[in-house]
Amino acid sequence: MTTATRDLAGLTARLAELAPGLRVETGPGATGPYAYDASNYRVPPQAVAFPRTADDVVGVVRACREAGVPVTARGGGTSMAGNAVGPGVVLDFSRYMNRILDIDVEARTARVEAGVVLDALRSATALHGLDFGPDPSSHSRCTLGGMIGNDACGNRSVRDGRTSGHVVALEIVTADGVRAVADHTGLHPVDPRDGALVARLEADLKRLVGENLALIRTELGRIPRQVSGYQLHHLLPENGFDLARALVGTEGSCAVVTAATVRLVATAQASTLLTLGYDDVVGAAEDVPEILRFAPSAVEGMDEAIVATMRARRGPDSVTGLPEGHAWLYVELEGDDPAEVHARAAALLNTLEARGRLTGGRVVESPAERRSLWRVREDGAGLAARLVDGGESWPGWEDAAVAPENLATYLRGFRKLLAAHDLTGVLYGHFGAGCVHVRIDFDMATDAGRGVMRQFLTEAAALVVEHGGTLSGEHGDGRARGELLEVMYSHRMIAAFAAFKQVFDPEGLLNPGVIVDPAPLDADLALRELPLVDTTFGFPHDEDGFAGAVRRCVGVGRCRSDAGGVMCPSYRATGEENDSTRGRARMLQEMVRGETVTDGWRSTEVRDALDLCLSCKACSSDCPVGVDMATYKAEFLHQHYKGRLRPRSHYSLGWLPKTSALAGYAARPLNAILRGPLGRLLARLGGVTTRRRIPAFASRRALRKTLQAAKTTEPAKAILFVDSFTRAFRPRIAGAAGRVLADAGIPCTPQDGLCCGLTWVSTGQLSVARRVMNRTVTALDDGDTRPIIVPEPSCAAALKRDVPELLGTEAAQRVADRVHTFTGALTDLADRGWTPPPLPGNVVLQTHCHEYATFKGRRPADLLRRLGVRTVDEAEGCCGLAGNFGFEAEHYDTSLAVADLALKPRLDRLDGRPVVADGFSCATQIDHLAGDQDIRALHLAELLDPAADQPGETT
Repeated sequence: MTTATRDLAGLTARLAELAPGLRVETGPGATGPYAYDASNYRVPPQAVAFPRTADDVVGVVRACREAGVPVTARGGGTSMAGNAVGPGVVLDFSRYMNRILDIDVEARTARVEAGVVLDALRSATALHGLDFGPDPSSHSRCTLGGMIGNDACGNRSVRDGRTSGHVVALEIVTADGVRAVADHTGLHPVDPRDGALVARLEADLKRLVGENLALIRTELGRIPRQVSGYQLHHLLPENGFDLARALVGTEGSCAVVTAATVRLVATAQASTLLTLGYDDVVGAAEDVPEILRFAPSAVEGMDEAIVATMRARRGPDSVTGLPEGHAWLYVELEGDDPAEVHARAAALLNTLEARGRLTGGRVVESPAERRSLWRVREDGAGLAARLVDGGESWPGWEDAAVAPENLATYLRGFRKLLAAHDLTGVLYGHFGAGCVHVRIDFDMATDAGRGVMRQFLTEAAALVVEHGGTLSGEHGDGRARGELLEVMYSHRMIAAFAAFKQVFDPEGLLNPGVIVDPAPLDADLALRELPLVDTTFGFPHDEDGFAGAVRRCVGVGRCRSDAGGVMCPSYRATGEENDSTRGRARMLQEMVRGETVTDGWRSTEVRDALDLCLSCKACSSDCPVGVDMATYKAEFLHQHYKGRLRPRSHYSLGWLPKTSALAGYAARPLNAILRGPLGRLLARLGGVTTRRRIPAFASRRALRKTLQAAKTTEPAKAILFVDSFTRAFRPRIAGAAGRVLADAGIPCTPQDGLCCGLTWVSTGQLSVARRVMNRTVTALDDGDTRPIIVPEPSCAAALKRDVPELLGTEAAQRVADRVHTFTGALTDLADRGWTPPPLPGNVVLQTHCHEYATFKGRRPADLLRRLGVRTVDEAEGCCGLAGNFGFEAEHYDTSLAVADLALKPRLDRLDGRPVVADGFSCATQIDHLAGDQDIRALHLAELLDPAADQPGETT
């Protein structure tokens, strides 16, 4: 046993004594994801603790103090400055300490634990017409503790300012393990026996402030966004010694915040949004002072690179409502009187048009359009990280701020500085508050590139100070800017910061390396030169292949959201960082580095991290940087099991297209066997759960009959690709699809006997998948250029994306370019005058995740509405079955937990509405959840079948 191992064992033993029942994780599989946040830095911790109570935190702090081990508090892990990584014990508050303890409607306050996600608080307070003012773009996953740590602001900071302005009291644990409450009058012990210690600490603080009154008054609090350093001006006599506000923005370096009482604001009764186009961001900044005269609640800016990337990743319709231009401002106006708000908007637009800088401007009336536009802005950090041209950009100087009237001048100088260092920056941010976020194409992998970065950051710091600004406007200094504080502040002020920390943390164990005695800004950088990894998938969109693909994850954490989009179903079911897309990507990055995860493709830690990935592909669309974990998992499983026995389900389910084809010759007796005890035994032997009924195989006779009926006498305009799932389990879908397509003016010829290879991809049997795909491509790429229409969405997605990426041939790409889902075919190819049969006015819809991710802008919900369905109640999320995943015995419970998130609640309140689910997995899950209620999911083709007496009665 090494000394380090022995010390860690001693620490965990002591933690068990001081905090009984505390969950503590060690080892690379548990700590690997916590070595990163959303910054440029990587600092592997010794352990991660998951406290449930403030007393747990006390135990951790005391044990770590005894052992001389640092403590870093962490919320959502979305820090861009390196504030949420540390070398000792990381406290993850988001897992369990996430309770809203009280909402006082009359006082307009809420008391929350540090791990409460902002959106959870906002949802709870919205029921009372209240809101928490600061709203960072990461609102769906950032925690109140994290916002307090770096004094977060957000999109509406013009109106609501910084988090520090909304904090009433903080419940903290000091560096020596004492619980106390900091408020606007000072510090108060929770346990009266700690009164003398707390009084001594408070007296030391008052003495420090008294010795530096002039210094604090002249250097701090100069502009609204001055977050850099410690906010000691809140301790001035004229400010009432507000210790709660002074501790906001200390980044966990002075005390550990366990809970907070925060002030709430009333929700506006009316609002409107203007989108304003400009030739560039400088022109946009020039108009900001004039815009501020109209009392906006938000003034947000961004340049064209972000918009182009959003459209490329999620389809051209993902961004609508922007006027012509190369840079844009969003201006939100709010008030209690809708007429007054709209009049103010019209007056502002007229004023700006008269100033002559606008390339266009409009008031956005549609709520859906507003949501779409705000999502572009909120995903700015991720979208800017990996642009449509494949270029990468990084934080480091992503948070500087100046007074709004100085913004345009600062931006001119900043762009000149970028050009002088041959760097490119993607700009966006809170223009109304003078705060500019920018991601820059630093080369941090080489010594020369790191030298350029250091020189640039030093000169950028001098530039922002020259314009009266601050290094950080809301993200905090962290590891990225702590070293540069000496550019912004005098030596005396730096000494005062050090003395402030010394009072709270004399041994320097709380989040060391930030603000005081900071680490060098180029220490602990995560990016470095790595060898190319030999893979089966080509990863054509990533310059460094697999290593570049997993590096897409920059930690912004959208995969940790509980709502909106589909990503990430396993995280939503378990709440574990390691089960998020980000956690898995970080483990794969650790594997590629080869430092903490040393056994490469054979790593059991990486295998376990990927285990609950449903391969739903939602991340490839929902993740702002386009992480495709399903593909990474397939590659890993292929390499991990190469030359070794695989899990039994890889054989029983991975080879399903072959075995199901044989089953069709004896479908009736085989189905009878599978329903009985022998079937359950076969399922167990094949690694398949016995808690599901195995779907019945269709006979070859039924398939032949269906295909014969699907033929048309008209010249075929398209090929109906009869995929393995349709062929084996529901050939009736092929017949219905053929009739609907013919009725819509797209007569088809059925193509049977081919396979997309999906089941071999999802189980990581890529060599077999390539052979199957090659055969399919050879058969389809025979000079025929007609569209290929695939009833099963997952098979359509495999042909569209997996086949060209795995084969890498021109023939594969030609085939992929011809592929349409059933929805896509009716959207793009149907006769304009086609009218479907009468449809129900209200349906429940489960969209297949692969269709959602791969066929952007061709959503079944949109088609149903266009065809006359008034209400489409879409289960936004994965069904939970996800191909082989939900059939595997060890994944059954997770499969149902995922279904509980969106699908099952809709089935429980169905009220006779038809359920539409094109995916075989989705339909099978619905049958499992509600089949005993005589509920069967319809394929869209069955709903639209002209041969049916009523929707769903497919012949």
